[in-house]
Amino acid sequence: MGKTRWFILATCLCLIAFSDGRELKAQHTNRHPLYNHTLATIIVQYASAVYLSDLTELLTWTCSRCNGLTEVLRIILKWKQGFEVIELVVDVEHCLQGFVGIAKDPDAIIIAFRGTQESSIQNWIEDLFWKQLDLNYPGMTDAMVHRGFYYAYHNTTLRPAIVNALERAKKNYGDTKIIVTGHSMGGAMASFCGLDLKVNLNAQDVQVMTFGQPRVGNAVFASYYSKLVPNTIRVTNGHDMVPHLPPYYYYFPKKTYHHFPREVWLYNIGLGSLVYRVEKICDGSGEDPSCSRSVSGNSISDHLVYYGVEMGSGEPGTCRIVMNPQASDHSIRDSRGNILLSRDPASPLKELSSKFDNEGKRVSVE
Repeated sequence: MGKTRWFILATCLCLIAFSDGRELKAQHTNRHPLYNHTLATIIVQYASAVYLSDLTELLTWTCSRCNGLTEVLRIILKWKQGFEVIELVVDVEHCLQGFVGIAKDPDAIIIAFRGTQESSIQNWIEDLFWKQLDLNYPGMTDAMVHRGFYYAYHNTTLRPAIVNALERAKKNYGDTKIIVTGHSMGGAMASFCGLDLKVNLNAQDVQVMTFGQPRVGNAVFASYYSKLVPNTIRVTNGHDMVPHLPPYYYYFPKKTYHHFPREVWLYNIGLGSLVYRVEKICDGSGEDPSCSRSVSGNSISDHLVYYGVEMGSGEPGTCRIVMNPQASDHSIRDSRGNILLSRDPASPLKELSSKFDNEGKRVSVE
């Protein structure tokens, strides 16, 4: 009898140990995009530019970061103008911002979302530790996401403005490829936007490329997402803290957050002055243990620079908006103070820029 009890106890302990070490693997499609370094270095600048607060300069694409992007395109493509904004939306109520525009290369509609503008990036990162999977994603059985991430795109001024801009762009440019991007919280919104375009708006050619985005849903959601939006790249950088959050707990497989693929991890190798930059294309699990998960996520500085491009507004904690008075006259504001700036895709950008340049004074809105 004693031997039997010891056998049962040993068997139970083995089962517990085996169960505790298992991970719930997200099932992903075999169709994955090839990583394009040149494209990534262009798209990251849109994710950077959308942080800026001068709406006139963004709409006319004359801001400092916009000029940097134009300069890149001049060098690569020998073109004078590479991008034109057709819609710029600011949800003042929730401190969110995004734009829609047309790029000559890649030949695509670009949608960009601004990341967090919290008073302290450290406070926002600390808050990510406690975000719960508290919303069933509509139409996807057992797919759970975080309500705040989901609502930031679906339940604010951003979605209707972006959908309207896409409809106008389609009339002028036809079924053009759509690339959605964002950094940090903006990356989370970009992923929900890309999924929305595929599921609800029947967009055919959608690519999502994000930088330093947090996890947004569970493994079931990641599986759905990767099948519906297979052309997705999540770029992570070194020890960036944000891609490690909200935490991934392999011992709570049905309750934990889980990244969707495909990750591209940027990191340095070498000693002293001999440092080499590596861009590793990770596996299709979304949680490749040999990529960013192989290091501790303990760096804010790695979160704020991607491909040598500054991310963030430089003015954390403010939702300050700057506009030329003439631009302000042409903007639309709702009862909550949210702002929409639009231009006809068929109208020359130079005329709009010259018109606004006639008045140098800026109006600041807090």
